[in-house]
Amino acid sequence: MGLSLATAERWVERWELQQQRYAVDREERFTVIADVVEHVTAGHGARPLVVDLGCGPGSLAARLVRRLPEAEIVAVDRDPLLLELGRTHHPDAARYVDAEIGAPGWTGTLGLDRPLDAAVSTTALHYLDRDTLLRTYRQLAALLRPGGVLVNGDHLPQDETGPAAIAAHVGQRRADRQRAFAHEDWGSWWAAVADDPELADLLAERRDREASPDTGSPAELPLSAHVDLLRQAGFRTAGPVWQYGDSCVVVAVR
Repeated sequence: MGLSLATAERWVERWELQQQRYAVDREERFTVIADVVEHVTAGHGARPLVVDLGCGPGSLAARLVRRLPEAEIVAVDRDPLLLELGRTHHPDAARYVDAEIGAPGWTGTLGLDRPLDAAVSTTALHYLDRDTLLRTYRQLAALLRPGGVLVNGDHLPQDETGPAAIAAHVGQRRADRQRAFAHEDWGSWWAAVADDPELADLLAERRDREASPDTGSPAELPLSAHVDLLRQAGFRTAGPVWQYGDSCVVVAVR
């Protein structure tokens, strides 16, 4: 089921472009996440241990390892096609693990031999329902060392106490100026993938997994709800360190 490097490079490059439609200042958000991980791991051992939640084709892991080449990154996702793209295109960035975040026993598949220094994620955790999200936050808090961090870059709207519509408009205008919507969208990318015979087996496996019963619906929780759940889960402090429109980087400290 292995892919050629040329195929992986082509589809990851297109993935990077289409993802710019969905994350305002995506590269800056990646940079902020790396800034946080670099800061909290300085002076805490020669080889920081980081888990990348919902890693996709390794976009964040590849950027982190360029900033922290000594780090050990465990990248986890349930999508077999995206995982194989990551393994092929970014083979040295991470150890890739096929697991569903929040599913029973998922943390045991990570093969961790010591406490985590950081758990990172981009545009993945908002898909979890509230109960699964709280359980996952508790599991991550238990895996992190004291002073370790969860760093989540995601689309997290403001609640009813904040100017949610204005924040969304600001993000939209920023995306317009960056010409983010000139790139293909999510649906177009997957439609094109379906025409590549080299990806047929992986795409079939992905479809089989999507046909499995779903355990919950997307939470679509506001930023304030995520902060509350993180504190309930045992994190000492939590809050946004960067935000543009609905695009946020939230840090929770164990």
